[in-house]
Amino acid sequence: MRDLIGYGENPPVVGWPGGAKVAVSLVVNYEEGAERSIAAGDERDEDIVIFGGWSSDPARRNLMKESFFEYGSRAGIWRYLAMFRERGLKATFMACGEALEKNPEAARAIARDGHEICGHGYRWRGMAGMTPEEERAEIRACKAAIEATAGVTPVGWYVREDITEKTRSILVEEGFLYDSNSYADDLPYFVSVEGAKHLVLPYSGDTNDGRFWGPGSLGTGEDFFTVLKDSLDCLVAEGETVPKMMSVGIHLRIGGRPSVANGVRRFLDYAQSVDGVWFATREEIARWWLAHAPAELPREVFEEVAS
Repeated sequence: MRDLIGYGENPPVVGWPGGAKVAVSLVVNYEEGAERSIAAGDERDEDIVIFGGWSSDPARRNLMKESFFEYGSRAGIWRYLAMFRERGLKATFMACGEALEKNPEAARAIARDGHEICGHGYRWRGMAGMTPEEERAEIRACKAAIEATAGVTPVGWYVREDITEKTRSILVEEGFLYDSNSYADDLPYFVSVEGAKHLVLPYSGDTNDGRFWGPGSLGTGEDFFTVLKDSLDCLVAEGETVPKMMSVGIHLRIGGRPSVANGVRRFLDYAQSVDGVWFATREEIARWWLAHAPAELPREVFEEVAS
């Protein structure tokens, strides 16, 4: 059953550490090498429109399109690791297991720098249409790949496109702390999974560099900086009474490009100058919410997940 009401007019007031008004979650999507690829044995290439509207026949291998993906794992990853390291910031890397297997040096570097690695599927795909057995296999394969390449165990989950009515039950059974397959709120919230509370940390589509990927999607780092700054300013103002959460979504083949990355760089510098901003991984946010959210929420209604 859908929940179109959520917290309503009186969301819970959960203070962040140090009295912060906004918890900023930096999310880096590491997918390159896990997309559909004829070279990898798939029947079709990833059908993604790029380069301001250019596309190709997905039934034919296209080396130029492959190279757009390769940029993320060859250059974008190192640009962002250096950017975060220079500022002492920790991010959540939503990583596909197969992508890390194809670049174990990057996997080790992400873990070395203390970033969280969140499960993003073994392949870069959604779970819609999968049987429960197939979903469980996908989750376990992703988890095993992250553990083998980076030496850490993921506690969060997010996949492209969609999950099924069974996904969250399986995640709970497999020991995951949260998932982010939602765009429904500016605060974490609980859903009911077989009578128990499961935590959802919503993601965001507007504060996301996906705006630069697709038909006619040409923009500048200045555009992205403005969107990020305006979003933070709004949430900081609202955070005076109800502290909020903000997600920043980055894809290494998109936001890893110099012009967009420069807009992100400017935003990070701006956000670090704003009073009341807490940069945190999604695991940190999840654990804080679980420890500090009131036992009785303003509206004790949870989305039911089919059993």
